[in-house]
Amino acid sequence: MIKKIVDAFKEIPKIQLLLYVLVYFLWGLGMNWIGTELEIARFMYWWQVITTYVIYMVPVSILLRPYSFFTQYAYGLIAMGLLEFGGYALQTSYIYPGNFIEVWFGPHVFALAMAMFFAFYFPIGNIAVNRLYLLFIDKNN
Repeated sequence: MIKKIVDAFKEIPKIQLLLYVLVYFLWGLGMNWIGTELEIARFMYWWQVITTYVIYMVPVSILLRPYSFFTQYAYGLIAMGLLEFGGYALQTSYIYPGNFIEVWFGPHVFALAMAMFFAFYFPIGNIAVNRLYLLFIDKNN
């Protein structure tokens, strides 16, 4: 598994990797801010944006790049399910009581709802980074 991750990182241009880090980091800051402002959920510490979005989600996203949108989403569900479950079980993420997700779907499915939503990050993130890379950096395409 480690070899597959290393090989995937070797195949990607360094500037595109930097673009992944930048996009996911800004996306993470934005989503943590939205989650806090709308009182849905938030990280307990600001630096969790780095560990979650950059150190965890960027490698998963890069590994899933070759697959179709729906295959990326399906694997993303597994990755995000583990992440969401772990975050709430370890209490490193805070769920605001009475948030609209709990109100609409019930408190027992909050982590599932979050995993289903955030699993879209992988295919959408890969599309976004690829388009930005082609638009601003790779002038050959």
